[in-house]
Amino acid sequence: MLQYLQQLWETNSLSPHGICLLWRPELIWTHVAADSLIGLSYYSIPLALAYFVSKRSDIQFGWVFWAFAFFILACGTTHFFAIYTLWVPDYGTEALIKIVTAALSIFTAIALWPLLPKALAIPSVDTLRQLNDELTRQIGERNAALAALQAEKTERLKTEDMLRQAQKMEAVGQLTGGIAHDFNNLMTIVIGNLERLEDKFRDDPAIARSVKGAMAGAERGAALTQKLLAFGRRQPLASRRINANELIHNVADLVRRAVGDDIAVELELADGLWPIETDANQLENVLLNLAVNARDAMPQGGNLIIQTRNVTDPAIAETTSASGPYAMLTVSDTGTGMPPDILGRVFEPFFTTKPVGEGSGLGLSQVYGFVKQSNGYIDIVSTPGKGTTVRIYLPRAKPQVEPAADAPAYPAGLAGPLGQPG
Repeated sequence: MLQYLQQLWETNSLSPHGICLLWRPELIWTHVAADSLIGLSYYSIPLALAYFVSKRSDIQFGWVFWAFAFFILACGTTHFFAIYTLWVPDYGTEALIKIVTAALSIFTAIALWPLLPKALAIPSVDTLRQLNDELTRQIGERNAALAALQAEKTERLKTEDMLRQAQKMEAVGQLTGGIAHDFNNLMTIVIGNLERLEDKFRDDPAIARSVKGAMAGAERGAALTQKLLAFGRRQPLASRRINANELIHNVADLVRRAVGDDIAVELELADGLWPIETDANQLENVLLNLAVNARDAMPQGGNLIIQTRNVTDPAIAETTSASGPYAMLTVSDTGTGMPPDILGRVFEPFFTTKPVGEGSGLGLSQVYGFVKQSNGYIDIVSTPGKGTTVRIYLPRAKPQVEPAADAPAYPAGLAGPLGQPG
């Protein structure tokens, strides 16, 4: 073996490759240029493969890239050594380099063939794009379903809150109405006896003043009772068929005087507004009550807008005992507005945000009771710093039935004209 290696590196009996080319410069330098370019290219390819594999540690079959890199590197070395043997006949070293190259090429070839089925099983770019599009579509559907589920959950929670609020208001209304009814009977007795005392002691100034003061207090208690009865939906209503637009026109001057000159009152009344059947005086009180609340919310002045329009909304009909279309009255202001925690309690009796002595907390509760007693629906929306909008939906009055032209003007069975039977 040692002798074989000695003979392999024996160069004394060998001639350089250039002799075979007769040392012709055009042949020598053509070989040098070609082998140099091939060798440089072969050296650059392994560097590119090594850089790629090192940056993409997730790539499959990375060892194949390294095998190709070493194989191509050995090939490049053979080309550089071909330049060297043009002048130096070191064909033994060149043979060893070719042996290494052959071993690397055989290893790469043997390893590559079993790898082909696995490589062919890798999805193509188009397949990956289609899979990615399908995955994107499924994610979009899932996100849409989650959004719909979240919206349904939010709506359900909102509906549950509205139901709990309605049940609470119903319970408070029944309790308040019962107490107010009994208290009203007591106040009737108190006021009646005070009137008798007033008549009996009219000539005694001291007693008359005391009775007058007691009467004033009793009358304020009676007024408070009426507000409680309104919230409990037990106040007597003198309902009749009215046109809300005409009522608003009639009460507009009173509203302007109530809110003051710093607040501009605007009327936006819809043409052809449906008639409603309710108590006109109580509806005027509702408008004045809302106008005064709006004035208190606009200490620096602003705009108060009263609107009307016809509304047919099944969603509203489901929340009320009324059926059919509504005439909507809207009172909007540009005041300070209310946060959600306060907005959820504005219809509760005796709840107020005003300082002590400036409000009883029965204004909006009285409005709430009147609307409910009229089989209507009330909604309030408020944004801090932007204002408040109160919408009142009152059912459209039933159409009036005109009597037939040939129908008798008297009930059936009674005597007709000139005593004839009906």
